[in-house]
Amino acid sequence: MLMRRTERSKRTILWLCVCGLISGMSIGCPVSLCAAEALTGKLVITGSSTMAPLVAEMGKRFESRHPAVRIDVQTGGSSRGIADIRFGLADIGMVSRSLHVHERDLYETPIAYDGVTIILHQTNPVHSLTNDQIVAIYTGAIRNWRAVGGKDAPITVLTKAEGRGTLELFLRYFGLKSREIRAHVVIGDNEQGVKTVAGNPHAIGYVSIGTAQYDAERGVAVKLLPIQGIAPTMENVRRGVFPLMRPLMLVTNGVPEGLPRRFIDFARSSEVTDLVLNQYFVPLSE
Repeated sequence: MLMRRTERSKRTILWLCVCGLISGMSIGCPVSLCAAEALTGKLVITGSSTMAPLVAEMGKRFESRHPAVRIDVQTGGSSRGIADIRFGLADIGMVSRSLHVHERDLYETPIAYDGVTIILHQTNPVHSLTNDQIVAIYTGAIRNWRAVGGKDAPITVLTKAEGRGTLELFLRYFGLKSREIRAHVVIGDNEQGVKTVAGNPHAIGYVSIGTAQYDAERGVAVKLLPIQGIAPTMENVRRGVFPLMRPLMLVTNGVPEGLPRRFIDFARSSEVTDLVLNQYFVPLSE
């Protein structure tokens, strides 16, 4: 009888020890490790071509921290980002402008700031244009560079395709309608605009300051013009004095939760400030 009780006692003690070990392992699991293992899935992010290179770099860094997550970044313009969110084709939209009144049912989160400016070929002798001259060039009232102090050469006018946030900002600032623009070339993303102007000494276009400054400092043959006498620099965007400024937004259909929220929080954090600066945008804080 005594031996049976002793054996039962041993088994009970062993069972309690095993339970305690399992419990201790659960309690002792590092929170960061558990969270990293739990973060899985895929995010589809579409929209602004201005934002796409930055968000793609953010996505790569996010994936490196969470190996079970995949992030697919696609361009197509701010309007595509809005439409894809509404129709459930994307988890997050990239929008390089403020939301319109009829879009305010969506949830917007800024991740950086940018400006838009006029660019010319580096060899063009024109160093500044007034707002009235820019409007006249884009509406066809001025067609030759000689009229604004340049060479005797026809002006090649570039504009952005419909649905682009850069176009909407440009039109709103200069008080123009899209139908009033008399353009020779319609471009998609900012890089296409920079390359087109760099390849045509008589061209004029408008693009993101970040993109133009990045390319100009790497030898691409373009120059950025001031607006109202204010230099198109990221410092002036940072100070809030450049006339054509815009927020770079991540947009969701309602308050973001789960994986979209984790990525948006990451995109606003100090963990990606270097990526924002490398793309020549202004971070939320430095």
